[in-house]
Amino acid sequence: MDAKKVHPETVAAQALGWVDERTRAITPPIHVSSTYLRDPDNQYRSGRVYARADNPAFDQAEAVLCALERGAQAALFASGMAAATAVFQALSPGDHVLAPKVMYWSLRNWLMGFASHWGLQVELIEMTDPAAMRAAIRPGQTKLVWIETPANPLWTVTDIAETAGIAHAAGAVLAVDSTVATPVLTLPLTLGADLVMHAATKYLNGHSDLIAGVLVTREDNELWQRIRKVRAQLGGTLGSFESWLLLRGMRTLHLRVHAACTSAQRIAEHFAAHPLVEAVLYPGLPGAPGHAVAARQMKGGFGGMMSIRAKGGEAAAIAVAANTELWKRATSLGGTESLIEHRASVEGAGTPAPPDLLRLSVGIEHADDLIADLEQALRRAHA
Repeated sequence: MDAKKVHPETVAAQALGWVDERTRAITPPIHVSSTYLRDPDNQYRSGRVYARADNPAFDQAEAVLCALERGAQAALFASGMAAATAVFQALSPGDHVLAPKVMYWSLRNWLMGFASHWGLQVELIEMTDPAAMRAAIRPGQTKLVWIETPANPLWTVTDIAETAGIAHAAGAVLAVDSTVATPVLTLPLTLGADLVMHAATKYLNGHSDLIAGVLVTREDNELWQRIRKVRAQLGGTLGSFESWLLLRGMRTLHLRVHAACTSAQRIAEHFAAHPLVEAVLYPGLPGAPGHAVAARQMKGGFGGMMSIRAKGGEAAAIAVAANTELWKRATSLGGTESLIEHRASVEGAGTPAPPDLLRLSVGIEHADDLIADLEQALRRAHA
């Protein structure tokens, strides 16, 4: 299959149309060998040495991700955190990096903890403000700009193309956490980004049954080779069965993401002026900050993630979550089932999440059922 001649939905659904040459199986085999045979003259002409870096179980999933993101190469990791931190670990102590104040909390904590102690100069800024970025970036010293858009849990939007221009003018690399947007809605590499990261646990897999991460690069360059070396040397690689599960999950990626987007838009619009809701945070609402940018760089929807701020403060928000029946009170996002959580409780001190905020991951259930469940939960919380 020539991925350039068919739609991305077809690329994902057929997993590039690869067929096992030996058995003619449409569903790929699971490769579990940890090591590979040398040739009689002691060479490795197969290209396989050891499964930590050379596992054939990675090949098809990485090829599909390259095609969907329009990148040069992809690399699977054991988790989204393993993928994200590999980018920073490929830098050198003393390098200056910019990251957003609003971002995935675990990575933020790692940056302000391990990465800073290791020697990176980490600076958190309002990444949605180009003026703030221009003021903070240090030409020749800033090596990496990291953005997340839409950003967890406030769903703020950063202009990828404008940020890429600022970063590149200063000699920095731009990496984008596009977990929420997915390649269905946004293609960061085509907008100027150098690297795109996904917590593949979420939408790429979409079934809440594996932990995985992925990086895709626009160019096979020195930085990319350092990242691959980090993966091999630190061992943050995905297992064979998990690679197979990820490939299986990606076959329905477009169907799931479009369904979640449609429902999220309906839910956001329904509760935007609700008497028991203080605010709805969703980039698909015309009045949302960043809506114009989102409309420009997100094609086909605004994602399945949103947050609502419940009237009555923290106690009311927790009570709403406690009274839901269809929405599951659990951490994570991007699965077929809808999830709800009180984010400030999860993140703790220093969180940007207001105490009245509930983070919602919209699944693929019927939107009317999800709306009705939130309605009854809001009423019971205020009874």
